[in-house]
Amino acid sequence: MAIAIKTGIVTGVIALAEGIAVGRSFSMFKHYHIDGNKEMIAIGMMNIVGSCTSCYLTTGPFSRSAVNYNAGCKTAVSNIVMALAVMMTLLFLTPLFHYTPLVVLSAIIISAMLGLIDYDAAIHLWKVDKFDFIVCMSAYIGVVFSSVEVGLVIAVAISLLRVLLFVARPKTFVLGNIPDSRIYRNVEQYTNTCNVPGVLILEIDAPIYFANSNYLRERITRWIDEEEDRIKSSGETSLQYVILNLTAVGNIDTSGISMIDEVKKTIERRGLKLVLANPGSEVMKKLNKSELISKIGQEWIYLTVGEAVGACNYMLHTSKPEGTLKDESADSTWNV
Repeated sequence: MAIAIKTGIVTGVIALAEGIAVGRSFSMFKHYHIDGNKEMIAIGMMNIVGSCTSCYLTTGPFSRSAVNYNAGCKTAVSNIVMALAVMMTLLFLTPLFHYTPLVVLSAIIISAMLGLIDYDAAIHLWKVDKFDFIVCMSAYIGVVFSSVEVGLVIAVAISLLRVLLFVARPKTFVLGNIPDSRIYRNVEQYTNTCNVPGVLILEIDAPIYFANSNYLRERITRWIDEEEDRIKSSGETSLQYVILNLTAVGNIDTSGISMIDEVKKTIERRGLKLVLANPGSEVMKKLNKSELISKIGQEWIYLTVGEAVGACNYMLHTSKPEGTLKDESADSTWNV
């Protein structure tokens, strides 16, 4: 009983995945919308009814769909005609095909499928995103040399790997000031940006979870080391403040909160000050509940990077104690 249940679940999942994948493939050629939920319901009902008459497990096969597509079929009536033709063949014409080589039957299917290969789309993927091209070619090779199921599994596995890599290794970059404005952008993307003397502005471009907290801590420390080395070689104003722009951080877990706390302690041991800019509502709630806001200080949390830089510049030029900053820039701080 257990073996039958396991086999049924695995077979059902593969059949549904194949049917939906094939349906979406042909919807791209014919420019119509595919609802995955309706496809699953249709395939499920079809197999439930078919099981009452000893039918094979059915799905949306790629080979027969390709033949129908190249034959110019437009509606589901083609399936009725095909079913009648198959029935007549099995009843009366089977002996005639007994000695037909399998390679001939395969050639019929392959000739129908060759017209479905979109070379321009593959070239477009290569130009836009190399990783998407790798996923496409992996799925193609899996289908050609094994089966649709294998190709689908390979494509899904590589796509999941990409998501995991993005989560575990999020982008972090230095922000610089665009001249004659209070706008701060990536210094690598906007080469005309200017560094703010005494201030290092970093942006984290992903939610902070346990999977990437250690990487982010090491990356932030590395950015600080590189900035201090650059300042020593150029003779500019020594680094005093590190601003973390949390605009893209939609969520944070306890590991991420611990990471920020550790970064704060590391920065303070170097005689620097940590400043947060534009944390989201969900991030603020968790920072508040963890009491990390009280450790950082509400006067060091700002709505925008521009306001944070303005407060840091004010402190650099006035050299006032940190405790007086809250009174001087109360309009720019968060109220928790």
